[in-house]
Amino acid sequence: MTTTSVTVTLENFNLSHVPVYIMSEEQLGMYATYMATLGNRPDLFPGSGYIGKYVEGSYTDYDIPPEALDDEVFAAIIKEAEKYLGYPYVWGGSSPSTSFDCSGFVSWVINHSGWDVGRLGAQGLCNICTPVSSANVKPGDLVFFTGTYDTPGVSHVGIYVGNNMMIHCGDPISYAT
Repeated sequence: MTTTSVTVTLENFNLSHVPVYIMSEEQLGMYATYMATLGNRPDLFPGSGYIGKYVEGSYTDYDIPPEALDDEVFAAIIKEAEKYLGYPYVWGGSSPSTSFDCSGFVSWVINHSGWDVGRLGAQGLCNICTPVSSANVKPGDLVFFTGTYDTPGVSHVGIYVGNNMMIHCGDPISYAT
């Protein structure tokens, strides 16, 4: 008789994590678009707290160091990103019409600043980036976080703007340290 030992590791997640494990990147993009409209359609959800909230929220502002704007790539990124300061956080949001979540915001900014990466989640964005040391970080680099909520891997992303500051989709989109 042969005895085999098997070790199984279980992770307990709520249902919001299910799509990440069962959908392709393309399907996740479509799902995010679908989810982003929930509560954001005045014709369907007249009592939604997000209707009319865009650009009305208070946010932390920041003056970009002038020398950082000499980099044309970064200047294009920050020009696009700053259009959405004050927009609220909306889970799955990925466009100005729906507002954004963190990865939807970064994906939108990147895609409208000269690249075409599609709609990626925070982990997907991390997967296509080349890591750099904190000593070599420069404005326009992406900053990734783990453990900001109960999910494996990268859970938040922002865009580094210099002087230990980033622009990101918190609630609302703003600058943060």
